Amino acid sequence: MAYKYVAQAWKKPDESYVGELMRQRLIEWRRQPAVVRIEKPTRIDRARKLGYKAKQGFIVVRVRVRRGGLRKERPSSGRRPKRMGVNKYKPAKSLRLIAEERAARKFPNLEVLNSYWVGEDGRYKWFEVIMVDPHHPAIRADKDINWICEKQHKGRVFRGLTSAGKKVRGLRKKGHGAEKARPSKKAARED
Repeated sequence: MAYKYVAQAWKKPDESYVGELMRQRLIEWRRQPAVVRIEKPTRIDRARKLGYKAKQGFIVVRVRVRRGGLRKERPSSGRRPKRMGVNKYKPAKSLRLIAEERAARKFPNLEVLNSYWVGEDGRYKWFEVIMVDPHHPAIRADKDINWICEKQHKGRVFRGLTSAGKKVRGLRKKGHGAEKARPSKKAARED
């Protein structure tokens, strides 16, 4: 029951107690490393919805990613103006997916289950990434999550198999107008 109220507060952080809490926390978070393991989720309702359980084998990592498009250096040698390309370039991945990948690189023995937004300021965005240890006996014995122990889920974040990855790949759409999204955009391309 309490999760419902926590979720409502996080829907509009500036209008609830969350806004003031976050202002205090962001000051602290800016001083921390970019990828930091934390004891428990900041948004327990969101973490539970995405599969988190308060048991051994589940790890939560907070990742800081800088906001905005690609920072490109102006080419030093000659180009025609069209190819100078400095501004208005965007990465092909979302910042959330970038955060998941950074967490996976920091903890190579864990698999990324999912992630969610926890805060932002003018310069950074923070995401919390739920990670699972596929070799832990508690995970292997849990029928809800032991699918992640199978070998086909190894390095799933780098193959666009998490929720953020599937969104970037255009797999949220089905049917008419989405014929060329599956199995992948590259596979559907005619060269």
